[in-house]
Amino acid sequence: MKILALEKEVPGVRDEAFTVELLRREAARAWELYQAGSIREMYFRSDRTEAVLLLECTSVAEAETILSSLPLVRSGLIAFECIPLKPYDGFARLFSPTL
Repeated sequence: MKILALEKEVPGVRDEAFTVELLRREAARAWELYQAGSIREMYFRSDRTEAVLLLECTSVAEAETILSSLPLVRSGLIAFECIPLKPYDGFARLFSPTL
């Protein structure tokens, strides 16, 4: 199952909390999860500094567990909204005799 994970702002977090060492550990853990196949794609939004991840998991609960292993999540500096995705089935309309 594909899960879209959108980073959410955590109220009250100051920019100073994002130390170089913590960000380095975050990148290292994200790399590990990418290499393991749990995170399939990683992006930053171009309109604000929030991450967008695409995960391959068996459930939203598994995605939440995986994301909770990220140092920034463990530190309470960021959070994610997990959205389960399903395949688009609209192309079937192209081949249906009745619309």
